Amino acid sequence: MKKNILYILALTAISFSSCNKELDDVNTNPNATENAQPDYLLTGAIKNGADAYWGTTNNMNSSLLFVQQWAKVQYTEEDRFIYSNSSFTSLWSTLYATTITSLNKIIEIGNTTGNSNYRGVALTLRSWSFLLLTDAYGDIPYTQAGKLSQFITPAYDKQKDVYYGLLDDLKSAKNALDASGKSIAGDIIYSGDINKWKKLANSLRLRIALRIVDKEPAKAKQVLDEIKADGDLFIADNSEIAQLIYSISPQQNPVSAQFDTRDDYRISKTIVDKLFSLNDPRLPVYASKTQTATPEEYIGLPNGLTNSEASNLGFAKTSKPGTYFLAPQSPAVFFSYAELLFDRAEAAARGLTTENAADLYKQAVIASLKQFGISDAAATAYAGQSAVQYDASNYKKSIGEQKWLALFGQGLEAWAERRRLDYPQLTASVNTVLNGQIPVRFIYPGTEQSLNGQSYKSAVANQGADLLTTKLWFDQY
Repeated sequence: MKKNILYILALTAISFSSCNKELDDVNTNPNATENAQPDYLLTGAIKNGADAYWGTTNNMNSSLLFVQQWAKVQYTEEDRFIYSNSSFTSLWSTLYATTITSLNKIIEIGNTTGNSNYRGVALTLRSWSFLLLTDAYGDIPYTQAGKLSQFITPAYDKQKDVYYGLLDDLKSAKNALDASGKSIAGDIIYSGDINKWKKLANSLRLRIALRIVDKEPAKAKQVLDEIKADGDLFIADNSEIAQLIYSISPQQNPVSAQFDTRDDYRISKTIVDKLFSLNDPRLPVYASKTQTATPEEYIGLPNGLTNSEASNLGFAKTSKPGTYFLAPQSPAVFFSYAELLFDRAEAAARGLTTENAADLYKQAVIASLKQFGISDAAATAYAGQSAVQYDASNYKKSIGEQKWLALFGQGLEAWAERRRLDYPQLTASVNTVLNGQIPVRFIYPGTEQSLNGQSYKSAVANQGADLLTTKLWFDQY
């Protein structure tokens, strides 16, 4: 009950804090609080960010389809990549209008009150939010974003500059976080554990270093050398996963909320076939048994079916996502320990560190299985299979395929990694409308053309046509 009240208060505080200054001067709301509370703002920013990341528009109706973890069993247009310039407004509007605006306010409060931990936490979450945006759209408003009193039509920063700026922000966040400093409230990820926030900031620095490594290998190595030289730590086990554990309705996981009222999605045949081929014990976690008994028990739906094709296969003989993901309290994971280990393995494989890539890869595979409740013995046996073991001659394939499995449900992150590593190798349905291609970016919201037209045109001129098939700067190969 207390958590639900915090959510409501946080959302109320956000609505007050995000108003344009000029409108505030004219239209003063007598019911609004004059002094925003950082704890309420922090709770709301986390909740809004998690909902956007795991919600329908950015996850179930797009990125999870692009990486063929989920498929659509009815209203299949999105699974055939039929989108408009209003299809991708949710991530943009939610993160800019609520999450980033609130986090900017928390940073301001942290500065004025001398609470550097509010500043560090907000900088970390803001960096995560901007990272989601640039990974999806490419060039985005960054340096001028969220400063409505100064920039009504913010300029777009180039993607490279955004990544570099986020690396600086996360280094600042890490330095601001002080476990012996002032406490914070409203933290529904780590309950105010500042050491864990510092580990998350460093883990995000590693994630970004690998985003840029194909274009800027020297910068990527510099980042990792700095982290090592400072003696900084990363997320260290599954107990330190950055995640929001949801409550019951109406504050349940967005996946659970979706399936409460609709039945549009099934687990993809692509990932079910892969799990079967590896005898992967995560299959009954990721997928539900078919409602009508079948010999296979778990049957994935091919991606990109027409509505009639999907209807013919039917609802009862194809598998929904597993009950783990359909539960109201299923966590929204921001950054897992398994991902961190895969990242370290890749950094080692690329020669950016002197760690043992094969050992870290094996630890990552085991960590993912244990994250989903698989026993130690079963996880170790799975990692020992020849089809799972690390292949040093093609580390991108080994890491890319197992990371894809580990990131199940985290559509935006799985999509970013698949574009970067080019594994798993996926084939688009003949019914899709992009001539055999799979989307490699979100198109900008149509409102940007009408409300921020010059900045939009400059971004398109720099980046390329505003199409689903225009590769982003980080996507080298």
